Amino acid sequence: MARWLVKTEPDECGIDDFARDPKNPITWDGVRNYQARNFLTEMAEGDDVFIYHSSCKHIGVAGVVKVARAAYPDPAQFDPESPYYDGKSTREKPRWKAVDMLFQRKLERLITLDELKGIAGLDDLPLVRRGSRLSVMPVSDEHWQIILQQEKRN
Repeated sequence: MARWLVKTEPDECGIDDFARDPKNPITWDGVRNYQARNFLTEMAEGDDVFIYHSSCKHIGVAGVVKVARAAYPDPAQFDPESPYYDGKSTREKPRWKAVDMLFQRKLERLITLDELKGIAGLDDLPLVRRGSRLSVMPVSDEHWQIILQQEKRN
């Protein structure tokens, strides 16, 4: 089992959206960066994922979801009405992927980016590296545990 972090704007699809209907998965679509797409392709059913709220007032790790369905062609790429439409993508050779994810839990508190940047052992976590803007990234088991340990701290 692998572990991941996905960035989202909470007013678009945050941890509260997953919590609202915890038994029904949400499709994670609209990723239009090739490296992030490649990471989506590596996700497998059962993988754990941190939901990271970005581009908002309170930035940080907010909760945990689980991959409910491994990568498949992102349906939005074929919909001309979608902001994620890609006219160069075909059903025979889709360019973009989506995964379905299912709510696990909200963290007891938001673990902020500033806090993560100051934690020993996270220096090589892509999220805290300057210039890292990927919306999907792997998280090592060690980093996963370090982040979860911060949940109980004030």
